[in-house]
Amino acid sequence: MERADGFERERLSVVPRPLVDAALVRPVTRRMTVTDAGYFPRAEHHGRHRPAGAQETIVIVCVAGSGWVEAGGVRTRVGSSTAIVIPGGVAHSYGAAIHDPWTIWWCHVRGTDVAELAEAAGIRPDRLTLSLREVDRVTSLLDEISVALARDTTPARLTATSGMAWRLFTQLAVDRVLPSEGAPVERAMRYLEERVDGRVQVAELAAMVGVSPSHLAALFREATGGGVLAHHNALKMARARSLLDTTDLPVGDVGRRVGLDDPFYFSRQFRRTHGMSPRAYRAQRKG
Repeated sequence: MERADGFERERLSVVPRPLVDAALVRPVTRRMTVTDAGYFPRAEHHGRHRPAGAQETIVIVCVAGSGWVEAGGVRTRVGSSTAIVIPGGVAHSYGAAIHDPWTIWWCHVRGTDVAELAEAAGIRPDRLTLSLREVDRVTSLLDEISVALARDTTPARLTATSGMAWRLFTQLAVDRVLPSEGAPVERAMRYLEERVDGRVQVAELAAMVGVSPSHLAALFREATGGGVLAHHNALKMARARSLLDTTDLPVGDVGRRVGLDDPFYFSRQFRRTHGMSPRAYRAQRKG
């Protein structure tokens, strides 16, 4: 017999539905409103079966033990450092494993932006789980949400938890694409950071991290949205901005510090990135 809650040391906060309805027509919270949040430690016999789905999008993060989620006739095992995101309206079931019940943080959200944020995190009807690299960051946000709602459910508090939930979803999206420490693309990115003042051959870099040039290019497109050389150039331009802002070096010397010895070529690259010359950028008031 599965139970929904009632676990030792659990946390559970439910926003009254009239307050949710009011939040969903106010600015800011209409885009994202947390409706429920909690923490269930070693949730023996925990489970839910919703053949018609839920109004809310459900986020569950397993931090220990294991469980399962089923949707579309497919059951997926869920272990530690895994997130489940179930969009509103999707029929589903989930529950804790019998012999090693999960410990989970969770929240439910509604709002106009939720579907887009879930899509950004890579959630699809056939893929409701995410393997987390930064599980501590995700759970700390769920902890903040739970603590905040336990204090009160005033409009101000619901606005605050709306911001926390935005951070939660963007962290899920970022966690999906950022490379884990020691992965080939992470090692390549670190190498490029350390050689902002130099030039890099993609084939040599790929051989150094143990992948083919085409595979390295694909990894960079997934992680950065562009290619290897585009990322290296972006690092050079970031260093150039810093030097222009914090030193009195002539523009030509700034270019040389980032490995672009020809001052005219450096200025063209800088203008292409920033829409203005290095001198115009330096003359801008900032902050």
